[in-house]
Amino acid sequence: MKVTPAFLYTAVCTYYLLNELAKESDRLQSVEMVSITLKGELEIMKPVYGKSFHMNSLFVSEPIRSAVAEGRADFVPVFLSDIPYLFTSKILELDTAIVQVSPPDQHGYCSLGLSVDIARAAVDNAWQTIALINPQMPRTHGDGMIHTDRFTKMVLHDSAIPEESYSAKVGETELQIGKHIADMIEDGSTLQMGIGTIPDAVLSFLGNHKNLGVHTEMLSDGIINLVEKDVINNKYKAKHPNKTVTSLPSEQKLYDYVNDNSSFNFLDIAYVNNPHVIRQNPKVIAINSAIEVDLTGQVCADSIGAYQYSGIGGQLDFMRGSALSTGGKPIIALNSRTVKGIPRIVPHLKEGAGVVTTRGHVHFVVTEYGAVNLFGKNLRQRAKLLIDIAHPDDREMLNRLSYERFKSF
Repeated sequence: MKVTPAFLYTAVCTYYLLNELAKESDRLQSVEMVSITLKGELEIMKPVYGKSFHMNSLFVSEPIRSAVAEGRADFVPVFLSDIPYLFTSKILELDTAIVQVSPPDQHGYCSLGLSVDIARAAVDNAWQTIALINPQMPRTHGDGMIHTDRFTKMVLHDSAIPEESYSAKVGETELQIGKHIADMIEDGSTLQMGIGTIPDAVLSFLGNHKNLGVHTEMLSDGIINLVEKDVINNKYKAKHPNKTVTSLPSEQKLYDYVNDNSSFNFLDIAYVNNPHVIRQNPKVIAINSAIEVDLTGQVCADSIGAYQYSGIGGQLDFMRGSALSTGGKPIIALNSRTVKGIPRIVPHLKEGAGVVTTRGHVHFVVTEYGAVNLFGKNLRQRAKLLIDIAHPDDREMLNRLSYERFKSF
């Protein structure tokens, strides 16, 4: 018998069930899978399973990058906040949602735990739901509660939750960038931290700040010390005061900290990343990274040329939301060069590169050489400001090419 569902949603941490699914490839054909970030080694993504499974990824992560590059998988460019609408509108019509949950409580409720994000909408809109019940999945408060009656099938499997630690990768350059950004943050601000080492570096410099709040899609364990010191207390947030709002943490120490911790609200990504919600908090500081920034302010954050590295994610959601917040500061932070010495402030983006944050949305850009504000500046002024924070060895080249473009400089 051939089983041919149109769409199969897979949550962040369900690699065990995906690998089990690969064992059923002989009876499965043309199963289309959709997901955001996936972690761990995925048997199902090997070329041998190409006729049985096809990944239509909403955010490209390491296990599927080669498949996308080789044409064995596809990428859908979409704001993270819009993904639930793809499900509710049936643009992506889900037959089956596979999610990982905490064990049920005495009332029969499981928690989506560390991956509420788009999983809530997937469960609500799929024809059936298969739940992987993992005793190691933390029980989180917020939108992730689901009664076992909602599950078509349940599988018990005890395994460690995949994690990714960025704090261990923070170097001197990231610390310099982190210090620049920390100096821009006022007491009473609301923080959003994107992916990578720089947000962790920023957090390390906030020990003397007061009354900070957090409203962010992602969290790292750098916030724990600040919460325990009452630096982060969410006291002045307009939305969910006294609560840290998030959707997806990334490290084991934080997994343990958020377990049954009612001061953390794990909410649906359509709400967390809604710019109209974000803007209601005071002094929103949105800290996001980039692969490269051109001299007009265009930000490429999802590809290296035409090579799809990640996805649009929530960067622009928070860049716009923070720009609209009273006293908000949208920040793009990046090292001036890669570890191989390749410039990241460039005269123009690589051929095939995607623009995640447009030149109209960009405000602050920060490297280890300083911070500049491009908002309201013309193209020539932007180029001058960005060259000032580029790597010193790249500035002569950038000045020459800027002169050629703008005719005077």
